[in-house]
Amino acid sequence: MSGRLTGKVAFITGAARGQGRAHAVRLASEGADIIAIDVAGPLPPSVPYDSATPDDLAETVRLVEQTGRRILAAAVDTRDLDGLRKVVDDGVATLGRLDTIVANAGICVPEPWDAITPDSFRDVMDINVTGTWNTVVAGARHIIDGGRGGSIILISSAAGIKMQPFMVHYTASKHALTGMARALAAELGKHSIRVNSVHPGAVATPMGTGEMVAALTRGYESNPQLAHMTTPFLPEGIAQVEDVAATVCWLAGDDARSITAAQIAVDLGSTQY
Repeated sequence: MSGRLTGKVAFITGAARGQGRAHAVRLASEGADIIAIDVAGPLPPSVPYDSATPDDLAETVRLVEQTGRRILAAAVDTRDLDGLRKVVDDGVATLGRLDTIVANAGICVPEPWDAITPDSFRDVMDINVTGTWNTVVAGARHIIDGGRGGSIILISSAAGIKMQPFMVHYTASKHALTGMARALAAELGKHSIRVNSVHPGAVATPMGTGEMVAALTRGYESNPQLAHMTTPFLPEGIAQVEDVAATVCWLAGDDARSITAAQIAVDLGSTQY
């Protein structure tokens, strides 16, 4: 690796596994120290896939330390602003600074529109939107106070550019992150802080475990003509977590110093028609 992030510190949410772990390991491999959080426990009942565990978060710690970088990790729900602030404050006190925020934590609940309950709608919006907002609030002031500028990266989705059928609440939440990134970019630009959103399509992660495939199938069976709305252009059909992490790493580094308020799709072309 190039060491393009040597001396920097990144705060990453949802870091126990999947994309979050990949972000932590990739940024560490490029020289960054890491502040990592994950709920590492039960997700809301409406979520159909398996939850991350404390062992998953411990494995992320092991993998980051294997790169030779430092990591501070804690089990915190992104809906807990005070908890996030404490972790970030402690991390900055120990590691000395903060340069990058990767707001990655989120949930996905496939349901036809008329099967969405008030609880599942609230859970998706609270975690995906309010949790992301809390993540930025917990960390942005530290980047500003550092006086060096920085990068904030909101992990949205292909559903934040186009839409995802059978996920009205998820689509609404990911569109919200697209707007949040653009608005934050405008206000934080005076501090040389860049804010961008990243929009993965299908990615091979633990989101495919448990009852996730069955839940998706039920949605498509309710309206089969929508089944091909997210067909990718490239033959791989699905991205790997490392593909998304490479984009996040680029946005965190100086090679992307002129990129802000952008929507970066990592979706094999699925949002382009």
